[in-house]
Amino acid sequence: MISCSSVEIRRCRPLLGTFVEIRASGLGENELHRVVNAAFAAVERIQRLMSVHDPDSELSRLNNDAAGRPVTVSRDTFSVLRRAHALASESGGAFDYTVAPTLARWGMLPAGLGRTNPGGWRDVRLLGQRQVRFVRPLALDLGGIAKGFAVDKALEVLRAGGVTAALINAGGDLRVLGPEPFLVHLRHPSRPQAFTRAIELNGCALATSSPCFTERRWRGRRVSHLVDPLRQTAITGGVSVSVRAGECWLADALTKIALNSPALAERLLARHGAEAFVFTA
Repeated sequence: MISCSSVEIRRCRPLLGTFVEIRASGLGENELHRVVNAAFAAVERIQRLMSVHDPDSELSRLNNDAAGRPVTVSRDTFSVLRRAHALASESGGAFDYTVAPTLARWGMLPAGLGRTNPGGWRDVRLLGQRQVRFVRPLALDLGGIAKGFAVDKALEVLRAGGVTAALINAGGDLRVLGPEPFLVHLRHPSRPQAFTRAIELNGCALATSSPCFTERRWRGRRVSHLVDPLRQTAITGGVSVSVRAGECWLADALTKIALNSPALAERLLARHGAEAFVFTA
């Protein structure tokens, strides 16, 4: 990365079920460390709020209680739910944040998220005063959008702290800051050691989704962490989708729509000023 300062720091922490790397420059070294610490703290906060694996998270409280009564959540969680619900509606369910019971059945998420005849995204009510209610038993999984949201929050902290050039990489969810473009080399899904092409990021975000690293056999068929909610089947095989967009939460979510409904994705990508890069074996 081309730095706006002679000092650049590069740090990495295990967060969000992956490794989060932050590279930053534009301040003195001590100040950079302070601001980067604050950016990591922002990511940690999103993890505490929205982790489906943490029984004490706000998301787990929603999954446990919202079918029985309205549950009040934080501004960040409500913001992510609002965005997820809007994309679910806009895509006719091609993006679906209520697939946790399916993933639990496949052994991809905790068994406690399983539901009998679960409801879907249309059964989620986002009420006033940041309250959430499920009109049928269901379970949410924000893994398709929250990681990108956490990256965006970290970038907000870096920018507010005076950082002038930065790269945040959360397991393939990227956001860059600064006057110079940054080149990202995409890997081929069936040949991860081989680069396909370089994508230029200039003050924007890139997210990638692929079943290649989580695909496994379940009851005689292949499953992965990616669900086609319209068909209730797993996305498998040598396919990878990367989306470049203005914000990382949007790029993250649009990758799922591009995988599930390519024709619809073309219209939504254009509507949101985004671009997809699709690779197949």
